[in-house]
Amino acid sequence: MAHDPNDAPKPPVTEDPALDSLEARLAAARKTEDARLAQDHAKYPEAAGLGLSVISTMIGYPLGGIIIGFAIDQWLDTTPWVTIGLMFTAFVGAFLQVIRSNQNRNS
Repeated sequence: MAHDPNDAPKPPVTEDPALDSLEARLAAARKTEDARLAQDHAKYPEAAGLGLSVISTMIGYPLGGIIIGFAIDQWLDTTPWVTIGLMFTAFVGAFLQVIRSNQNRNS
């Protein structure tokens, strides 16, 4: 068979620089996303402790207000006014404590 001069070996096709840039940006985005997901998943055990803290605050403050208010009502013979006042005051204090702990956690 005769050798065709147009059939000479051609230089290899190089990749487009834009593709290299795209691959580098995709790799950086994947790395950033993996780091974000790892950080998000790391917060789940902390969430259980935060939930218990919120529950204990929302139950403990009003319960303490009721117990102390009942004792003061018995002592001053003002049943049920001090109990009701301290219970609602304790609810407000519990809400403020939960809001404050949430703000500190996000900082």
